[in-house]
Amino acid sequence: MSRYDLIVIGGGAAGFVSSKLARGFGKSVAMVEKGKLGGECTNYGCIPSKSLIRAARAAYELKSLNKFGLRLDAPPSFNTDNVMPHVRSIVQKVYNSHLPESFEALGINVYFGTPQFLDNHRIKIGEKILSGDKFIISTGSSPFIPPIDGTSEVPYLTNNTVFSLNKLPKSLIVLGGGPIGIELASAFNRLNVEVTVVEMLDRILFREDKELVEMLVGRLKSEGLKILTGAKAVRLSKSEKGISLYVQQKGGVNKEIVAENILIAIGRKPNIEGLELEKAGVNYSNKGIIVNERLETSAGNIYACGDVVGPYQFSHMAEYQAITVCRNAFTPLKKKVDYSNVIWCTFTDPELAHAGLTEEEAREKLGDKIKIYRYEYSKIDRAKTDLEDFGMSKIICDKKGRVTGIHILGSHASDVIHEVQLAKFLNLPFEKIREAIHIYPSYSDVIRQPSKLYYIDKLHGNLLLKILKKLMSAG
Repeated sequence: MSRYDLIVIGGGAAGFVSSKLARGFGKSVAMVEKGKLGGECTNYGCIPSKSLIRAARAAYELKSLNKFGLRLDAPPSFNTDNVMPHVRSIVQKVYNSHLPESFEALGINVYFGTPQFLDNHRIKIGEKILSGDKFIISTGSSPFIPPIDGTSEVPYLTNNTVFSLNKLPKSLIVLGGGPIGIELASAFNRLNVEVTVVEMLDRILFREDKELVEMLVGRLKSEGLKILTGAKAVRLSKSEKGISLYVQQKGGVNKEIVAENILIAIGRKPNIEGLELEKAGVNYSNKGIIVNERLETSAGNIYACGDVVGPYQFSHMAEYQAITVCRNAFTPLKKKVDYSNVIWCTFTDPELAHAGLTEEEAREKLGDKIKIYRYEYSKIDRAKTDLEDFGMSKIICDKKGRVTGIHILGSHASDVIHEVQLAKFLNLPFEKIREAIHIYPSYSDVIRQPSKLYYIDKLHGNLLLKILKKLMSAG
């Protein structure tokens, strides 16, 4: 029986970070993975979806060449037969950067198989038994399939299977208007797939700022994407043209949607099946493994992080939690997780980046003691040169000028948001950003200009300046 200071269960983003950091602390480490290293992000999530989105953007740009003063001699057309093989090739390139041998070279032993706890210090993988002083569970999440009538008879896609397609379908239903569903729907739509998004709630991307979501919906619909909200899926069946989805809309109106295939993207479930957590004394629920603020489970020597814990299912949050876990497991300096500066982006085109409170949340929490600064991409010179002048930044500040919410819809939103996110993290007044020298022309204006607007507002409210202004006007 092999013994380790730490056994990491799950070879995804959180597993990578925690195993390497623990090894850096000088600990003996084993990492156990039942599938492929890289987890959800590399194999079925971030990497393939962003590769598909980039291919879709290339197709969109081809159709839009005339906007740049360019002209093809024939109407632009393209063949999408090699799109999915291209996406899989990118996944393979990324996977090749973290092969098992690279971890073994660091002194991290990698085991493949389905682990089962025997107790809180031992796991079984096939015929092997490993012993660990401490464990970190980072097994991730999988697509949740709702109990809709007909799902057992109808072939459906998820983000785990859609990238295995050899050819794109002619038409597609996307069930779910969250980030995964909308990203993939918008990409397929640009690749000449007829796409219909079905969302049970009254709007897509319900966690995002409503004003910017409405702008994004308008843009997506203008490109031909069909979005049906307030529609509950009730039954799936096979039809002559592929698949029929029957939905119930408000008022009891029933509607049939027909497409060649359907992609189910309505949520995630934690990967806890088969771990025998009860034998280790680890408490869990249908939402995942239960942890405290230090990411400790009910078994004192076992920690958990990443999607299997939540509440945010992003690779960068898994990394943040993994660092916190290792610090708590192997140093005397204990740290609680702090989710006050969570940040994410929905990678539609244009992108929708998010940090902090939405306007609705800010008004509920702070009332009217907030100030909102908006700046349109159409005012940014760099956006004009790139013909990327659709979108807007929206910065929400409290009465002291501290940033409480950041929302950006537009080109490079996932990049430019970090400047104001840093100000938020360091608790700096929003106006401080304007003092830094920024490159011109660049998309940074979507942040710098609102910061200047805040400063101007502050000057208008300055009592001394008001008195001087009155004295000057009197003279």
